[in-house]
Amino acid sequence: MIQFRNVSKTFHTKSRKIQALHNINLTIEKGDIFGVIGHSGAGKSTLIRTVNLLEQPTKGEIIVNGKNLVHLSEREMRDAKKNIGMIFQHFNLLESKTIFDNVALPLRLIKASKVFIAERVKELLTFVGLEDKIHHYPNQLSGGQKQRVGIARALATNPSILLCDEATSALDPETTLSVLQLLKQINRQYGITILMITHQMDVVKQICNRVGVMHNGELIEEGRIIDVFSNPQNPITENFVKTVIKDDVPERVFDYLKSKNDSRVYRIRFVGESTGQPIISEIAKAFTVHINILFGNITELQNVPFGHLIVEFQGDVNEIQRAYEHISAQNIVIKEVG
Repeated sequence: MIQFRNVSKTFHTKSRKIQALHNINLTIEKGDIFGVIGHSGAGKSTLIRTVNLLEQPTKGEIIVNGKNLVHLSEREMRDAKKNIGMIFQHFNLLESKTIFDNVALPLRLIKASKVFIAERVKELLTFVGLEDKIHHYPNQLSGGQKQRVGIARALATNPSILLCDEATSALDPETTLSVLQLLKQINRQYGITILMITHQMDVVKQICNRVGVMHNGELIEEGRIIDVFSNPQNPITENFVKTVIKDDVPERVFDYLKSKNDSRVYRIRFVGESTGQPIISEIAKAFTVHINILFGNITELQNVPFGHLIVEFQGDVNEIQRAYEHISAQNIVIKEVG
């Protein structure tokens, strides 16, 4: 488990101070794949680097597996870091060392035996699908292969936590997907808790079970993926969701619809069993409302069906309101657009 308790971080320059983190309170449970998303400068990288004290918080507590890292001695912190692996955007491999030596590095630092190192490195490279690259050098590998080496190195000391700092942002979409599948396998097979930061909402959609959204050093929203995607509470979160669930009506069409006095446009989001509910048919039969479906789609989030519609209701304003209230009563998210 990872807990942030009132964590703040301030950087000082000659001319001003920068509040990178402001009173962050967050709990990441054992076995979570937790994604932190935000625009550049939101504080994501600073947050993840406080987990292993690459960045020391200005105030607050970082609790990892029941230990407050801020209060540990240097020796105790070294021991704690063995339990935390980390992978980076640009891989951070030693170009002059072989793949074997790169993966072996954390084990040599803790003075593991040569026999154990040889067995562990072979095991890890086999797991990430690079057993045939053991004597190659980083410049002989593709970007995706380099990141797999980074993952193997991060797993060397058998950590319970894996930190991923923009681990896929330098990769093409196909390679990104393969790396994400590997991370899911690591989480499922070894029960490793994964904390990842990204600016790509599609990455969050593909792999995470929970997500937090950061803006200007603050955590502005967090929760289960299915809840955040189906009913975002903050406009910034809504904009991130729209990058992977594109349901915008063309502006000219929307302006025309809004100009009609007997018309309302709604966004309806369905989760789970409600995706199979014939709600539009029910409305058409129960109320004197004409329905124009402008957009529709269905996908899956964490193996849960998730659908969304944009519809126009035409008719008497009272009938439209009754139809709206009927949908709301079904535990279906409905919001007027515009």
